[in-house]
Amino acid sequence: MANSVLKLPEESLKRLIEHYRNKEINTKNPHARFAAKLPDTMVTVYSSGKVMFQGAGAERETAKWGVADRSKEKTSKAKGDELPPDFATRSVLGSDETGTGDFFGPITVAACFVPARQVELAKELGVKDSKQLTDEYMRKIAPDLKAAFPHSVLTLSNEKYNQVQAQGWSQGKIKALLHNQALKHVLRKMAPEKPEAILIDQFAERGIYYRHITQEQDIVRENVLFSTKAENLHVSVACASIIARVAFLEEMDRLSKLAGVILPKGAGAIVDEAAAKILLSRGEGFLKSITKSHFANTKKAQTLASKKKRT
Repeated sequence: MANSVLKLPEESLKRLIEHYRNKEINTKNPHARFAAKLPDTMVTVYSSGKVMFQGAGAERETAKWGVADRSKEKTSKAKGDELPPDFATRSVLGSDETGTGDFFGPITVAACFVPARQVELAKELGVKDSKQLTDEYMRKIAPDLKAAFPHSVLTLSNEKYNQVQAQGWSQGKIKALLHNQALKHVLRKMAPEKPEAILIDQFAERGIYYRHITQEQDIVRENVLFSTKAENLHVSVACASIIARVAFLEEMDRLSKLAGVILPKGAGAIVDEAAAKILLSRGEGFLKSITKSHFANTKKAQTLASKKKRT
């Protein structure tokens, strides 16, 4: 389905609304101030001043009011499956994960379905690449995303992570299993509706991904695509990324209360210092229960703790 967006000043918006007044329809979209349905085009005016044209006649109707702004479009350097030119406007189920590089805290994986008719709604709710958003901002918009779109979010605790990692599971296998599970959950919620495609933010080649989950009884394979930088390719992955991030932050909040200190993110020197303090005050068992214990940070914390003991 063709899709184009214009940003118009208020006077132009008023003229546009009057032009389509006889085609006006009711809309349940809380961010839309006006909607009209033509035989081949849907016109939606948003409170932000954007106008979205969807359908076979989108280009024709857009031309009546201006030229769609392409200046902010980015050329993705994503690697992976080739996607059709209009992929960003399609109905897609996306998945992403976070927490894999953090010493403290869990791995979280989320999947989210955004139908074509609600792509613009996701943007109006503030969705874009989560790497461009602050944690505070994501906490604010995540509840709206969860209310608007079918989703699933999985949190793998540190205890469970350490257990399966000790059994020889790689992070790739862990992530593949979680992605597959989250996708299954959303597909069940959507049934009988199906997405036009499923897009996984790629962390492994297709063959390796499916080799990781070969023992699973129910494997999601139909219309599955893989791409890096997937959050820039469809808002469903960006939504999933935000939901996963907030789940990670909430678990970090819980673990911080448990530890009695605010746990730093990442795996740098500040993390080593915090881990050393926890090791001295709460012991090795407690530290292991809130971390990915095979990370090099464990040994670094032990070294720092030994030095502190001697001074």
